[in-house]
Amino acid sequence: MEDKHHRNREMFLRLKDFGASHTDIPATTVWPQLLTDLNSVIADLDSNVSSEEVGKGAALAGIRHAFFTRDGGVSDGIYASLNGGVGSGDAPAHVAENRARMATVLGVAPDCLLTAYQIHSPDVATIDRPWTASERPRADAIVTRTRGLAIGVSTADCGPVLLADAAAGVIGAAHAGWRGAATGVLEATIAAMERCGADRARMVAALGPMIRQPNYEVGPEFVTRFKADDGANERFFRASSRPDHALFDLPGYVAARLAAAGVRKVEDLGHCTYADPGRFFSYRRSTHRSEKDYGRHINAIALEN
Repeated sequence: MEDKHHRNREMFLRLKDFGASHTDIPATTVWPQLLTDLNSVIADLDSNVSSEEVGKGAALAGIRHAFFTRDGGVSDGIYASLNGGVGSGDAPAHVAENRARMATVLGVAPDCLLTAYQIHSPDVATIDRPWTASERPRADAIVTRTRGLAIGVSTADCGPVLLADAAAGVIGAAHAGWRGAATGVLEATIAAMERCGADRARMVAALGPMIRQPNYEVGPEFVTRFKADDGANERFFRASSRPDHALFDLPGYVAARLAAAGVRKVEDLGHCTYADPGRFFSYRRSTHRSEKDYGRHINAIALEN
């Protein structure tokens, strides 16, 4: 029994919000594992802080968020265990239960944990109420100023970016794979937040688990496209062991786009989805293993009621 209780405690890290309050789940309950809270991911880019110094910024009151790992759910097989992907081949009842557990951690009703039908676009949905399944928008970012809604993105290598302006009470979640980031999903999310009353100079952004440069090999046409967009993009590539291939720094590219757009406080959590199969799903890893499908993470943020 002691071993079981120890295991359950390890599966759940206490969720703190941007402010001072917190939610505790009983240690004897198997609940989703969280990576961090946004109290620990605020760092001023202008201060040139080192990786050891990040996480010392001020808390933002009334905002909760979570980057969920794959632990703490009910799915099995390749979806084990906290698969939140409604578009996956997992049993719908398992996905629904997993998402209900995540909603509980975030402090919202299950139907208020919202993720769009993602299409690798720069499109943003600005919402003020939950949607039904038939209303689910095709978009790669969500923005709201409505309390009690948890807005999120699903990922399995692409970059999840959560943003907040606590003073304005406006939050955003963006799905930033290479295509969405290159075509402006981050800038579009920031603009949508400002239309809701936010100010990019006050925004903080957190980059969650995504594929990292050592595991993100791309072909020459990919490199050519990025350099054609901006010659400075060359800094996001380094040579691969394969001739004419390169390794792409997706989180570095995403962080640079945010900084160029005027977001001064950005922090990257540094976790690689591909390199850590025990904690993360990965589309690329599942492809390399010839698996038929893959689980999806949920990364979400909410304004407290």
